[in-house]
Amino acid sequence: MTQPDDLPIVRSARRVLQTEANAILEMVEALPKDFAEVVELILKTEGRVIISGVGKSGHIGRKISATLASTGTPSYFVHAAEASHGDLGMITSQDICLLISNSGETNELRDILLHTRRFNIPMIAISSNMGSTLMQSADFKLNLPNLPEACAIGMAPTTSTTLTLALGDAIAVAVMEQRGFGSEDFLKNHPGGKLGAQLSRVADLMHKGEKVPTVEADTPMSDVLLSMTSKGFGITGVLKGGILIGVISDGDLRRHMGNLMEKTAGEIATLDPVTITPELFAAQALALLNEKKISALMVVDEAKRPVGIVHIHDLLRAGVA
Repeated sequence: MTQPDDLPIVRSARRVLQTEANAILEMVEALPKDFAEVVELILKTEGRVIISGVGKSGHIGRKISATLASTGTPSYFVHAAEASHGDLGMITSQDICLLISNSGETNELRDILLHTRRFNIPMIAISSNMGSTLMQSADFKLNLPNLPEACAIGMAPTTSTTLTLALGDAIAVAVMEQRGFGSEDFLKNHPGGKLGAQLSRVADLMHKGEKVPTVEADTPMSDVLLSMTSKGFGITGVLKGGILIGVISDGDLRRHMGNLMEKTAGEIATLDPVTITPELFAAQALALLNEKKISALMVVDEAKRPVGIVHIHDLLRAGVA
């Protein structure tokens, strides 16, 4: 429901969102000149991208690090205060450092900054102050547009953190695309939860081997009923020479109820049935089941030989929706 514009709360919200949106659009037109070099540096780095920041910049840094790690770039967030008490040992000569400070004068970053200079570790800085100590020390400078914060008093980090987060996303996605990082790679880093379920393949969830209900085309219906009952999927595949030529469902049984026991499997089967392959995404299999209003699908190889069966309950239990 659209919010009425005459409420002060709504006007405040719209002002904040518009201010931050305008800031991002300004950065689109003025992307930091070192952006492409930073992406190239990350692509050729043998170690990790170490990120650090303090306060709100630290929170944004954690998110950027997590996004990089989940999209194929090893990354780790180092707390600036802890770095001064031993965690500098986490940073190796194979790594690169990305330090975040809107002012560029955050005292807590001093020891990490000096560590990168002492051991010749490439250092990237994100800041809106090009004349700051941090930016002047950096090998690569990602300068943010120096724009007013969105809060009423102009002090709470709002616009600046939004810009930093957006820039971090841009880096992560650019690196991801340059690596050719695809859905298969993404699934390896996201095996749990709904996202992992959506990216699962049919091969991960299907029943195989002896659990797959199949009968030959000349099988008497008495044996077909036994097969369907014992396997519990509500369908059975019908084979001829090892090739799936049809399926028998509960609906097929009802349509031939009058003289059912006089028939063979091949005589009542629905020929040329809808099938799927093991490589199909589980989410696509669920969409097909819903579209065809059926509860199970036979899984076949390129030669139409049955290799499995997947039931809608298998997909729903796995969290595919």
